[in-house]
Amino acid sequence: MALVKAGAVGAINAFTENPDLQDGRQWINAWGDNGWAYTKASTPLLSFSISPRQAALVRKLLAERGKVRVKASVDSRYYAGLYPYVTGVIPGAGPEEVLTLGHAFEQGAEDNATGVAAMLESLATLTRLIAGGKLPPPKRSIRILIMGEMYGSMHYVATHPDRIRQTVAAMCVDTPAALYSLAGTEYTFYMNPHVAKSYTDAFILRLAGDYFSEVDRPWHSHPFMSGTDTYLAEPTVNVPTVWPYSGSGVHTHHNSEDTPDRVDPQSLRDIAVIDASFLYYLANAGELEALWLAELSQTRGYEQILQATAPFLDQVPAAGDSESLGRVLSDAFDHITYSVDRESKSVLSVQRLVPEPGREATVKALAPLVADLRRFGDAQRERVRRAVERGAVERGLNLPVKPIETPTAQSAEASKIVVRRNRFGTLPLDDLPADQRQGYPSGAWEAVPTAALYWCDGRRTLAEVIRLTQMELGPTDFDFVGYFRFLRERGYVDFVSSGSQH
Repeated sequence: MALVKAGAVGAINAFTENPDLQDGRQWINAWGDNGWAYTKASTPLLSFSISPRQAALVRKLLAERGKVRVKASVDSRYYAGLYPYVTGVIPGAGPEEVLTLGHAFEQGAEDNATGVAAMLESLATLTRLIAGGKLPPPKRSIRILIMGEMYGSMHYVATHPDRIRQTVAAMCVDTPAALYSLAGTEYTFYMNPHVAKSYTDAFILRLAGDYFSEVDRPWHSHPFMSGTDTYLAEPTVNVPTVWPYSGSGVHTHHNSEDTPDRVDPQSLRDIAVIDASFLYYLANAGELEALWLAELSQTRGYEQILQATAPFLDQVPAAGDSESLGRVLSDAFDHITYSVDRESKSVLSVQRLVPEPGREATVKALAPLVADLRRFGDAQRERVRRAVERGAVERGLNLPVKPIETPTAQSAEASKIVVRRNRFGTLPLDDLPADQRQGYPSGAWEAVPTAALYWCDGRRTLAEVIRLTQMELGPTDFDFVGYFRFLRERGYVDFVSSGSQH
């Protein structure tokens, strides 16, 4: 926008994410005036992307001469067009579906020709096995969606609401086929956001563990990350979505060096197997499978609750007075309660896989699993309490140590606000010029405003939303009240209740 305002007719881009790729050109992917998508309202602005080697030459000439004239030929046009997407389906016996989706229209082999290729192969393999009688036809349809990242899936969600309501799970496949031989190319599986904790988290990790142990490939999990189509998991869309990613070893993200020779056929096979297995199992999951998935989720739940507890046990030795110990106790209790609640949601999420006639029995079968998680949480709270009291005794402090809450600066005002969302998904603010955003970030990329938005359900106060967001992501000084007032002014959200203001 600075170039546009200065009257420039074009730009030479010398930026690169990896300067070591001396002859690679960074791909600046269609940024319009206000955001990612180049639209009719965007200012025509030519741009050439040059390599680090070429950039060094230009800078050398500028230093020597003070002015450099460049002659270039542009063969281009501006025109009205569409962002197309393609979808296909292996038909199931009922109206429900499982989905795999990934990004076309990106220039790289890894990002994301490999994702599209893996999804196509996973469905082609299932089709061959079904046609050959080696697998029965699925109970739920298995759908593929190949589209522009985020904008394509947002249009799909907006124009197929009935189909989305029948979609029980999804896998987003993006940059999944790096070379085995390079460091930093282990598979990473990104989870659902905490507001949408799901059995799919535990399931994809079990699937990865079973498969990658056979092919000797390292892998790990990672919390939810905004900026791609995993937003489908958030409550207004409600399609639990996981995302496998392998990187590229040599950092070639959005660079002309992202070429087919860097793709590993074995990795491509790996992700096609993972995708097909994930889709087919969930396409056929019924009551028995749902209960097994609930057990998986409960097992992971124990692990997550332990992880929530451990940092506070570590803080006890450094807490030197009653107030510090009281804050440790309060924070620990809050985080353990939060973790128990989220992991219980993971267990209960399997109900969606069970047909209505069997759902009541499933709910009864799930109740003991949830009760066990709560008892486990109680046991962890007791561990922390004992550790805190031992710390108090060692310091000669009075017992019992009482929990001391840490007040937040925004809690009083935020407790009067209840946010109701007017749009699904993220809020990239692309329909708003940058100089009208009051300094607030695009929700397409920033974790804190995105997570906070997802927690807004029209019932929770903003104070509760802030608390939950910080439980998920950690402490932050983000101006939640100011941000949501800004969103209300622009029509993105409404306030259901805000004290004296309505």
